[in-house]
Amino acid sequence: VQLQASGGGSVQPGGSLRLSCAASGFSLDLYAIGWFRQAPGKGREGVQCIDNKDGRTYVAASVKGRFTISRDNAKSTVYLQMNNLKPEDTAVYSCGRVPREGQCTDLEYDYWGQGTQVTVSS
Repeated sequence: VQLQASGGGSVQPGGSLRLSCAASGFSLDLYAIGWFRQAPGKGREGVQCIDNKDGRTYVAASVKGRFTISRDNAKSTVYLQMNNLKPEDTAVYSCGRVPREGQCTDLEYDYWGQGTQVTVSS
């Protein structure tokens, strides 16, 4: 099982980025996938998660209305579109697989990959 996040970078406040999470070694359509982030000196924060059954999503209050998660099972990829980025969004963003018996709101993952750095500054 592998999950690889990519697409990070440095942007100015108000800018946009689209992150990708490439999944391999398992059938993406059987699992919910979540994005989480960790900033220096802070704990892990669940950002968004998308269910595999009906597409329902979990959205953290801090990103509601700005970030959108989507999935393309045929491409084994989950995306995180981030708009109107703020300096407080600066963090390493990673994607994780929710266990089959779990759900997005648990904010727990059985596999996750190396993250991608997102830096928002002027």
